[in-house]
Amino acid sequence: MKQHIRNIAIIAHVDHGKTTLVDCLLRQSGLFRENQVLEERMMDNMDLEREKGITIKAKNASYRYDDCHVNIVDTPGHADFGGEVERIMNMIDGVILVVDSVEGPQAQTRFVLKKALECGARSIVVINKIDRENAAPEAVLDKVFDLFLTLQASDEQLNFPVVYASAKEGIAMNSPKEKGTDMKPLFEAIVKHIPPPRIQQSDTFKLLIANLDYSDYLGRIAFGKIVSGSIKLGTKVYRIQGDGTQSTGKASAIFHFDGMKRIQVESATAGDIIGLTGFEHVEIGETITDSDEAEPLPFVPVDPPTICMQFAVNDGPFAGKDGKLVTARHIRERLIRETRTNISLRVNETDAPNIFDVTARGEMQISVLVEQMRREGYEVLVSRPEVIYHRSEDGKLQEPIEKLFLETPQENMGPVLESLANRKGDIQNMEHRADTILIEALIPMRGLIGFESDLVNITRGMGILSHLFHAYGEERGEILTRKTGSLISTENGESTAYALDQAQQRGKLLIGPGEKIYAGMVIGENARDQDLPVNPCRIKKLTNFRSSGDGKGIQLEPPMLLSMEKAIEFIGHDEYVEATPQHLRLRKKILCEHARKRAEQTRQVKVMS
Repeated sequence: MKQHIRNIAIIAHVDHGKTTLVDCLLRQSGLFRENQVLEERMMDNMDLEREKGITIKAKNASYRYDDCHVNIVDTPGHADFGGEVERIMNMIDGVILVVDSVEGPQAQTRFVLKKALECGARSIVVINKIDRENAAPEAVLDKVFDLFLTLQASDEQLNFPVVYASAKEGIAMNSPKEKGTDMKPLFEAIVKHIPPPRIQQSDTFKLLIANLDYSDYLGRIAFGKIVSGSIKLGTKVYRIQGDGTQSTGKASAIFHFDGMKRIQVESATAGDIIGLTGFEHVEIGETITDSDEAEPLPFVPVDPPTICMQFAVNDGPFAGKDGKLVTARHIRERLIRETRTNISLRVNETDAPNIFDVTARGEMQISVLVEQMRREGYEVLVSRPEVIYHRSEDGKLQEPIEKLFLETPQENMGPVLESLANRKGDIQNMEHRADTILIEALIPMRGLIGFESDLVNITRGMGILSHLFHAYGEERGEILTRKTGSLISTENGESTAYALDQAQQRGKLLIGPGEKIYAGMVIGENARDQDLPVNPCRIKKLTNFRSSGDGKGIQLEPPMLLSMEKAIEFIGHDEYVEATPQHLRLRKKILCEHARKRAEQTRQVKVMS
């Protein structure tokens, strides 16, 4: 066994402080100069991660403590990116479970811990944010222990060490009553309680691919833990695919992690987490070995996707004015490229050559992908998410049911419960905590689409929700998630204040004056539950009679500004979000008003057998 190596993952619910904790470990391990300027949340190096304040892609780093080389993987906390967490479990031998000292275990805490326990990883529990007001570390620890019991942890896994920390302050303690000075208690707990890498006693080199990257000079880089044997630069290696077929390559580069940098090395042995180049085409879950007779390593499949959305070529009047990557070939290649590094995303071609079905865990995952594509110069149309149905053995239609965890101020409990009932939510448990109500419910995935926006409006931003896939259950009937229609432009042109003043009396506007408009574009939300055609480009007719006050009394309400996630939730089943590098527009799938009236409004239920 490699006694000097520790491979750990940092896991937690979103916003419980994983990335900040990793920052502390890297800073206090001596990796950086004392006067070196460092950014906060160093591991979140994507623009979208910094803007949204969440981790999207799993990241690797390492540090040295005494004689130990510690490899760290920072994992996402949002449920939509659970595929990142699941595959990382193949690389590590222990986890640091971070739990907020006020909120306690949440939905994603349960998910990530379940995956860690299933792979046999040892855990260190870090009760974080103990400097928060209303912190209750002892009560939170009791809930964490109950969670381990619920997830059927072994006796060995139940005997977990606990560290109390404030990652923001850079301190850790073995007891909440101690006064911390640095992160030394956590450094020592990692070395003492996380076991050395589990390896196979064999001379045959084997590596299970858990992550991918790309280099313009070396091509695709495959990351994973060496399960057995060793590898040297220039060694002939074999790639074993999922169906058992093989292809040959040569180890053209081997990477280790030193801090947050990748460095090239000449060789690596069992227990090391490395990057390896030598194959033009390689996929996550495949095995790389130095023997053509070796058996592939087992790969645990990720949970199936639960929603489906259409990606289509932008065929609107403004197509190609913003982006350069606008054809079906461009979009298809980009989506296929995404599936190579995101194993919980799947792409299927449809009967129409310009439309692709993309299945995923949730709308956040899709919105992040679309936002990335916009920034890369793509133009694409995106439909409203629809859930993926299954057929039971007796032929009944089943839909995905989610377990919902919800916190709401007590004063808003009535409207929140009403909204849950309208969305076919089945309340499982309610708990009062001071002025807050904690609700557990089982709700169809369909009912969750747009629910977060409703919750924000009802609770004025004070409500918090998280959810996990529960099971497939009986189809629960029609759910009316949007009770309003759309204001649809009937003209091409430029919006005017005069016309918008008339339109805003019918609902809320999505645009302001002076914006370019086309027929079929959604320019606002109708207060009633049907679509209303309007002309946002109309100008006031000139007459021979003028007064000094003409045109001065128009006061427009500020338009609703929708993010990518909000836009996807807002649109109806017959509408698209038109995403370009410079604009987010909402439009009807069929732009011509007369053609829309003739077309039958049918919705096909997607069934995955």
